[in-house]
Amino acid sequence: MSGRPLDVLEAALDNTVTITLKDGSAYYGTLAGYDQHMNAVLDPIGASENTDPGALDVTTVEDTTIIRGDNIVTINT
Repeated sequence: MSGRPLDVLEAALDNTVTITLKDGSAYYGTLAGYDQHMNAVLDPIGASENTDPGALDVTTVEDTTIIRGDNIVTINT
């Protein structure tokens, strides 16, 4: 993926992503939405999807979670 940040987020909608925050914590879920400030909405992943985020210190979201864009360092698909 390449392009403007919001275009990359648009392409990642409805895909599983790992979002890393400034404090070093990370969250894994389905990218359900975002806004112009890069605030992100994560939904829990579906039962049929791969539930292994690939790292031990990643939290899989259990409920719809809103992450403030100011705190996001990376979003990986």
